[in-house]
Amino acid sequence: MAVRIRDWALELGFQQLGITDIDLGEHAAYLQKWLDAGYHGSMDYMARHGMKRARPEELVPGTCRVISVRMDYLTDDTRPLEVLASPDKAYISRYALGRDYHKLVRKRLATLATRIQELAGGGQYRAFVDSAPVLERAIAERAGMGWIAKNTMLINPEAGSWFFLGEIYTDLPLAAESPQTTKHCGSCTACLDICPTDAFTGPFQLDARKCISYLTIEHKGSIDPALRPLMGNRVFGCDDCQLVCPWNKFARVTPERDFKPRHGLDDAGLVELFLWDEATWLAATEGSAIRRIGFERWLRNLAIGLGNAPTSAGVTGALRSRLEFPSDLVREHVAWALQQHGL
Repeated sequence: MAVRIRDWALELGFQQLGITDIDLGEHAAYLQKWLDAGYHGSMDYMARHGMKRARPEELVPGTCRVISVRMDYLTDDTRPLEVLASPDKAYISRYALGRDYHKLVRKRLATLATRIQELAGGGQYRAFVDSAPVLERAIAERAGMGWIAKNTMLINPEAGSWFFLGEIYTDLPLAAESPQTTKHCGSCTACLDICPTDAFTGPFQLDARKCISYLTIEHKGSIDPALRPLMGNRVFGCDDCQLVCPWNKFARVTPERDFKPRHGLDDAGLVELFLWDEATWLAATEGSAIRRIGFERWLRNLAIGLGNAPTSAGVTGALRSRLEFPSDLVREHVAWALQQHGL
């Protein structure tokens, strides 16, 4: 049965599938320590869900196995390093340039779950894609799909880390894999050293409160002024710790056309995006993971990027155009950006 399931996963566009039991071992203790340190910041739901993340049977009673899958998302037509080196451009994390992965991966997982149910003649199946209290990287590691690296990403020795993860919780007692027990990071600290905001408190330890991905996506309020200059032109997420990882020389280009960049967002100018009205933004982010932050936070993030951009009439003019924007959050960040240009 496991062989059939893997074959179906490949047919559905997943690059790998692994199966694990529900004993996440030391990951539960690590999660509690991370929460106790307050590293989750304003993500209150992390603390609210507590240990349910590390105990699959509490999330879905009856679960005894978790099927873990991964799907590559890296495309070959983006130039991340060039965009990062162009302070007038807006850097958007590569995973968010195409169609929202939640919908695509979840649909494929639902199809896989239906096939398994038909083959098994019953059973319970729940599919998740970054949408519930699930320790997806710990599960994938337990399922033999790689190791959680110093940058807290899951690294696969044959595919790097540019991939999405998804899970199916089931009560079907499938044969489980042997977990990945060796972390092949060695003495390398490239990911820790490159972090623009020094968000890593040590190997395997991330303080989300300083992470640019958290700040630009999860955090809903004002961004710490001390961190704003360090964010550069990163306006939605951050890929720096992946871009420098030596293991990503093995990353493979995705065959999924839906992950291709849309609306030129892989190489767009900060001024251009900041001047979009809300209707334009809604049209350009339809079906995109970017939509979840809302127009207000989109402008907040871009204002910081413009504050860090080289001074020009275009930059200061764009910022001034938002000085009377209805949102206090946007006006605050616009005012800060103008101050960065001596205005």
